Amino acid sequence: MDLPQNIEIRPDVMMGKPCLKGTRIPVYLILEKLGAGETAEEILAAYPQLTKDHITAALQGAAVGPM
Repeated sequence: MDLPQNIEIRPDVMMGKPCLKGTRIPVYLILEKLGAGETAEEILAAYPQLTKDHITAALQGAAVGPM
């Protein structure tokens, strides 16, 4: 499976769930927050280690199917 550039899967981080690169933040968490109505700006304010590219990668990953 080809992952977006800012998503990585590492067996030693979050039990191998796809995470945003350079963090321990799972992609599913960002997707849940967006689905609940939070804006990208609100997420970025809550997680200052993230960038807009991380949010975009999470959405791209969701578009290609389950991770």
